[in-house]
Amino acid sequence: MSTLFIACHKSNISYENDFDKSYNEYLSFKKASGNSYRYMVIGASWTGFSWETMITVTGGKITQRYFKLTSPRGYPANIPAGALEWTENENEINTHTQSSAAESITLDQIYEKARTEWLVKRQNAKAYFEAKNNGMISSCGYANDGCVDDCFVGINISYIQSL
Repeated sequence: MSTLFIACHKSNISYENDFDKSYNEYLSFKKASGNSYRYMVIGASWTGFSWETMITVTGGKITQRYFKLTSPRGYPANIPAGALEWTENENEINTHTQSSAAESITLDQIYEKARTEWLVKRQNAKAYFEAKNNGMISSCGYANDGCVDDCFVGINISYIQSL
């Protein structure tokens, strides 16, 4: 009877097989890199703004977060320079509260959020998962059905590299 239950078990996450393969690639990368790497999170809005956040992890600990905001051409120049680009070093992590900056989290934490939040099957939403960073996560999240602008909840990682 228990074998029948296991065989009929329905997964609670979308893209489970792809996620598992990607997570295994990450575990190999983590071991090979000594858990020291950097990754770039990117984002953009329909308004023309775009941003990037680079997170550096050394020995499993976040040691730097860099952020850059690019505004559309001709946008009023009233954005303070300190809000357009900044770097936080180890003792300053999370001192900037720029809402478009990526969260200061490790890839371990990203994979956990993917499994427990972003890929959870839900009604009225479409999940997304891609692993274009040598098999590791590149895009993961969801968008609610019917949402028109800036609807994606999740993460887009343009690259992951060992240090």
